[in-house]
Amino acid sequence: MPATLDDVAAIALALPGVTEADRRGLRIWVVDGKRTFAWERPFSKADVKRFGDDPVPPDPILAVRVADENDKDALIATHPRALFTIPHFDGFAAVLVQLRLVPKKVLRDVLTDGWRCMGGRPGSTA
Repeated sequence: MPATLDDVAAIALALPGVTEADRRGLRIWVVDGKRTFAWERPFSKADVKRFGDDPVPPDPILAVRVADENDKDALIATHPRALFTIPHFDGFAAVLVQLRLVPKKVLRDVLTDGWRCMGGRPGSTA
């Protein structure tokens, strides 16, 4: 069964100090009310154009912060079907997640790592 944004919410909101918010009609997850670590990320027209003849991954797509570019590259290499990037994210420490393809354990691990890299820690509060 594919992961959904509701699965993302359940995992993210179980982490200490996480709240969900709305940014321009899209769902985001924030650590301690100020640091976004995951967000719904539909493709812009420019993003779609850059795919050229390659198929555009279907929505929903989730963006999740990672520690750095090395971590990003390692995650994508380890889970190439579910995790990817686009030119818009070059030089930015985040991965894109195809929710329809990501195993829930991988989703949980990526979200937890994103939470940690944005300052999440056990016992933090919203």
